[in-house]
Amino acid sequence: MTPQAAVEIIRQALMATFWLGAPLLAIGFVASIVVSLVQIATSMQDAAFSTIPRLVAFLLGLLLLLPWMLAKSMDYATSLLSDFSRYAH
Repeated sequence: MTPQAAVEIIRQALMATFWLGAPLLAIGFVASIVVSLVQIATSMQDAAFSTIPRLVAFLLGLLLLLPWMLAKSMDYATSLLSDFSRYAH
């Protein structure tokens, strides 16, 4: 295996990880902004109020995105494991 091939495999792994994690991170970011705005508007600084909505948003996002995430993971694994001859140089 050449160094370029190893770099390409690592690049593909990092890109797959990015695309799988980005939607959940975006959901968490939006949920955090909304919770922070509500806390500012109501002057309510309860720790449970800031944590529970974020957890619920992550859970709902995970449940909605899980089929897509599994399909992406399976596509990546299939492309990686389907042709070993390209790694045997």
